[in-house]
Amino acid sequence: MITFTATIHRFEKQGEKTGWTYIDVPIDLAQELKPGNRKEFKVKGKLDAHSIKRVSLLPMGGGKFILVLNATLRKAIGKKHGATVKVQLTEDKSDFVFNKDFIDCLDDESSAKEFFQSLTGSHQRYFSKWIDEAKTEPTKIKRIAMAVNALAKKWGYPEMIRASQGKK
Repeated sequence: MITFTATIHRFEKQGEKTGWTYIDVPIDLAQELKPGNRKEFKVKGKLDAHSIKRVSLLPMGGGKFILVLNATLRKAIGKKHGATVKVQLTEDKSDFVFNKDFIDCLDDESSAKEFFQSLTGSHQRYFSKWIDEAKTEPTKIKRIAMAVNALAKKWGYPEMIRASQGKK
């Protein structure tokens, strides 16, 4: 496990990363976590007192990595860019677990399941993560129904979200 204090940064202009909030993981500490690695990998641990799991460390070149702090994480730790955060990390080797109710519903809808299985693993996980992030059970149920209906229409996650927002 590595432990350090980091300042929270935000990309002003960085291509697709513009606006992202993140912390730098120093090269020597990233190498302590996973020696010789230069690819994205998952970590678990704590940001201040908030526990995290299956969070990606993203490579930025030259052995440097960043840990992106999405809105949910920022809210959980109660901090914005410019603040400091105490970081404890270790490599997370756990497997991703799909939402069981979602998978059960896919089993009942063969066309949706077939299209879902044709997607890459990362695209499959978008659906399950989005369902798991629902704060209430009614929202979770609504999201499962939306996902299964979208997959039956052979829509990926982005198409489903755009359709739900009335965009083409």
